[in-house]
Amino acid sequence: MGQINASVELDAAPGKVWQEFSNPGNFEKWLTIHTKWKGEVPAEFAKGAQVSEVVTMLGMPNTITWTVDEFDAPNRLAISGTGMAGVKVGFRLSVEATGTGSTATIDAEFSGQMIVGALGKAVEKDGKKNLDASLEKFKELVGA
Repeated sequence: MGQINASVELDAAPGKVWQEFSNPGNFEKWLTIHTKWKGEVPAEFAKGAQVSEVVTMLGMPNTITWTVDEFDAPNRLAISGTGMAGVKVGFRLSVEATGTGSTATIDAEFSGQMIVGALGKAVEKDGKKNLDASLEKFKELVGA
C-alpha cells in the first residue's frame, strides 16, 4: 500500500477554505489529477453519495467511482473508490484553523496488485508531485 500527503498554509478563514476545498465543481480548477467527472456532478458531497471521476496519473486515465465515507463539514471529507485492475484509492481532505488562517491537507492511499515494486514507487512519486502542485493551485484559487 502506498501513502502520500501534502499540506498548505493559507491566510484564509477555515470556512472559506472548506467551501472551496469540498466543492466538486472546483476540482477542475485546482486538482491536477482531475480530468473530468462522468455523469452528473453533485453540487456538494454528502455521506454515502457516489460520483465517478476520471483521474490521470503517470499519463494514464483511470475512472474511479468514489463513495463519500465521511463528510464532517467544515473539517473533513473522506472518499474511497476502486479503479481499473482493482486499484483501491482513498482520499481525505481536511481543514484546520491555524492562528489567523488555515491548513488544508490531502492524505491519499492506494493499493492493488498493480501498485507494487517500481510501479508503486512511481505512483507515489507522481502522486506526491501532483498533490503539492494541486495545493499550490488551490492556494491561488483561495487567494491566500
